Amino acid sequence: MSTAVNPDTGDGFDAPTPSEAYADAPALRREMHEVMELGAVRDGRREGAVTGPPAPDAAATDRVFLLRRAALMDRMAVDDPGHGARGAAVRAAFKLAQFDDEHPQLIAGPHGPYSIEFDPSQRPYVRQEYAAWTAAGQPGA
Repeated sequence: MSTAVNPDTGDGFDAPTPSEAYADAPALRREMHEVMELGAVRDGRREGAVTGPPAPDAAATDRVFLLRRAALMDRMAVDDPGHGARGAAVRAAFKLAQFDDEHPQLIAGPHGPYSIEFDPSQRPYVRQEYAAWTAAGQPGA
C-alpha cells in the first residue's frame, strides 16, 4: 500500500511540513522584496543592501538566491494553491534541485535533491533545505 503524497501540505514526504520549514521565515512581502533584490544583485543590475558581506564563492551566493526564491514560491503556493502558483513553485524547486545536483557540497539536509523521498515533487526538498539553512544560521546570506 502506498502513502498518498501532497506537496501543498507535506503529507507523505520525509521532510518538514511548510509550517515547520518556514516557521522563522520573514513575512511574505519582506521576503519578496529581498528575493527580488538578491536577483538584481545576482544578475548585476544593482548592488545589494540586504545581501550582507559577499559570500566566499559564487556558487554559495547563487544557491542562497535559488533556495530563497524556491521557498518563497513554495510558500505562495501553499497560501494560494492555484495552478499558476503551483507551477511557479515546482519550476523554482526543480531549478534548486538541478543546481544542488551539480553542487552536492552545498546540500544541507539528509536527502539529496533527486531522492525517492521527494518523488514526485521537489517542493518538500526545498523545505528540507530551507529548514537546514535556517538552522545553520543562513550561511552565504
